[in-house]
Amino acid sequence: MKKMVSPRRTAKVAISLPPEVLAAIEEQRRATGESRSQFFRRAAEALLKASAEQEKITRYIRGYQRLPESKQEREAWYQAALKALAAEPWE
Repeated sequence: MKKMVSPRRTAKVAISLPPEVLAAIEEQRRATGESRSQFFRRAAEALLKASAEQEKITRYIRGYQRLPESKQEREAWYQAALKALAAEPWE
């Protein structure tokens, strides 16, 4: 993910929003005491983080599809899980 702009270096942007979306944003940001800038910065950072996480998940799935675990690996994991569970105090 690209490096976030430091708080000391900011750019102003203008956006257009439907009135009902702006009203909902204003209600939420007033409840949290955030400025509009803080609200939109937090929202943008959350969206960027979610996008980066989704990309990691997608890459993981593609890798797994290219090279899934073998039958021997699945059996080894199963046996390890049985051993770990058997060692747990269930009562």
